[in-house]
Amino acid sequence: MESRMSIVCLGVRDFARSYQFYSDLGFKTTAKPTDPIAFFSAGGVVLSIFPLEQLAADIGPNVPVPQPGFGGITLAHNTRTKEEVDQVMAQAQQLGAKIVKPPHETNWGGYSGYFTDPDGYHWEVAHGAMWKFDERGCLILE
Repeated sequence: MESRMSIVCLGVRDFARSYQFYSDLGFKTTAKPTDPIAFFSAGGVVLSIFPLEQLAADIGPNVPVPQPGFGGITLAHNTRTKEEVDQVMAQAQQLGAKIVKPPHETNWGGYSGYFTDPDGYHWEVAHGAMWKFDERGCLILE
């Protein structure tokens, strides 16, 4: 059986705020801001948001609710051009994201920057000339 990832679920402290942020960032959903969970189309993977304390309780009774800050994971939005990196970063900032590292030329030959969403999850927005995309915009690993 092939390993796969279907959903990335983010535990959020303010569901309505995160729902609005990801909707305004361009992620499509059929969920309403009053629903208990939201699933957003994310190009082959689903991005989900769920109230943080409820997510911890769903995992188990002794799972601690994490504190804000870097949790050792990043999410990534890979673009086809450098200009798209700048556009996504500017859009995220306009929606209230904090720019952690402005777009720049990288030591791996790409162009990227980082922002944090309203709950402090780190997103890298990156372009690499070596990357290829399918017709849906999904990254192809060869």
